[in-house]
Amino acid sequence: MSGRWLIRGVFLLGMAALGWKQSFPWESLSTAIAIALIFVFAEHRLRHQSPLRLVGGAVGILVGLLAARLLPVVPPPLEGLTWLIPMAFGYGGLMLGADAADSFTGATRAGNTVIAKILDTSVIIDGRIADICEAKFIEGPLVIPQFVLRELQMVADSGDSLKRNRGRRGLDILQRLQKMPDLGVQVTDQDFPQVRDVDMKLIELARLLNGKVVTNDFNLNKVAQVRGVAVLNINELANALRPVVLPGEMMRVFILKEGKEHNQGVAYLDDGTMVVVDNARRQISKTIDVTVTSVLQTTAGKMIFGKYDERQHAVYEPKAAERAAPGA
Repeated sequence: MSGRWLIRGVFLLGMAALGWKQSFPWESLSTAIAIALIFVFAEHRLRHQSPLRLVGGAVGILVGLLAARLLPVVPPPLEGLTWLIPMAFGYGGLMLGADAADSFTGATRAGNTVIAKILDTSVIIDGRIADICEAKFIEGPLVIPQFVLRELQMVADSGDSLKRNRGRRGLDILQRLQKMPDLGVQVTDQDFPQVRDVDMKLIELARLLNGKVVTNDFNLNKVAQVRGVAVLNINELANALRPVVLPGEMMRVFILKEGKEHNQGVAYLDDGTMVVVDNARRQISKTIDVTVTSVLQTTAGKMIFGKYDERQHAVYEPKAAERAAPGA
């Protein structure tokens, strides 16, 4: 950001110097500075427009200027201001061309054209996005903003060993994604200097590209939905793919620890779903058959409640290897 403003400052000084060297220094200086400020403002605003909108606007300007030159007769009220005609036609072409580009973008979005998926820092560190892409459940292009890379690098350089390992894991996941054929991982320099929060930058970028944000961040998910940006939440996908169990069904679980309530045991399924089992406190470190009594769906995931009846179900004694690694 500082480099861009340095270039802009040099440009302003150069224009001012050129204006001062003209025949009427003060008038030329003020005119040169005004023109330079207009160009700087236009450049700053255009940087945040989509490439397709810029192309549409440029084509519109060319068409407008061509139409102005083909105008056979200048209306009498404008005979002394003929320079206004190309400007008016150019402006009209610019606006119409940009709107046409937006309409084209909306049409392709309404169709089944592949839409860019913008990854946030949390979903990269999480790592499951790589497995999902390998399974072809998410198509490219995947867009990685530079401000996300900077945040990921800061985590990888952290003095905290846990954060440092998570950041390095995220960088490894990025390399894994880049090596996948036909995925199309793109790194974009598009930034929003006026926006400080990274989550809001992601939302603005998604709106600019008509893309979707891929995240597992609950707060980002809600804010993006409020602002009309589509979100692919990895946690919601994981919850949707968890096995369906119904009350009355039997399931075999490994009782890992004691529950909060009296005589309860706690087990976990392979996908991390917690199973709370009544009458199982004495069955810790054993694999038992339980009867599902209820299923509770929460924002954090799914919880299964079951009951163990020692009179009806035989206990399976784990082998030595299972006792040595109860979490396996």
